[in-house]
Amino acid sequence: QVQLVESGGGLVQPGGSLSVSCAASGNFSSINVMGWYRQAPGQQRESVAIASSNGATSYADSVKGRFTISRDNAKNTVYLQMNSLKPEDTAVYSCTLKTFRGGRPTDYWGQGTQVTVSS
Repeated sequence: QVQLVESGGGLVQPGGSLSVSCAASGNFSSINVMGWYRQAPGQQRESVAIASSNGATSYADSVKGRFTISRDNAKNTVYLQMNSLKPEDTAVYSCTLKTFRGGRPTDYWGQGTQVTVSS
C-alpha cells in the first residue's frame, strides 16, 4: 500500500505565504512524479505543480513566479511553497504520486488540505 499524508494548509491573508508538504510511504518505484493539484468549489481539479524524481518541475501558468515545488527523495516528501497568495488560490490542495505498479500506470492521492486566502 502507498499512503500520502499532507500537512499544512490553513487561512492566510492575500499577499501572504503558506507552505504545504506531503510525505509518501509504502512500496513504489523510485521513478515517479509527485505533485500538487487543487480544486475550488464548482471548479475542475487542476494541476498546480509537479516534480519528477529526476528533478524536472512544471507549474501552472497561474502560479508561476509565486509557487515553488521541491522534493526530498530521501524522505519521499514533496513541498509546495506558496507566496503572494491570492483569493483565487483558495482550494483544496491534494498531493499525488504517479508511478507504475505491475506495468500499469497508477495514481495515488492524499486526502487533501484546505487553503483559504481571505482578508
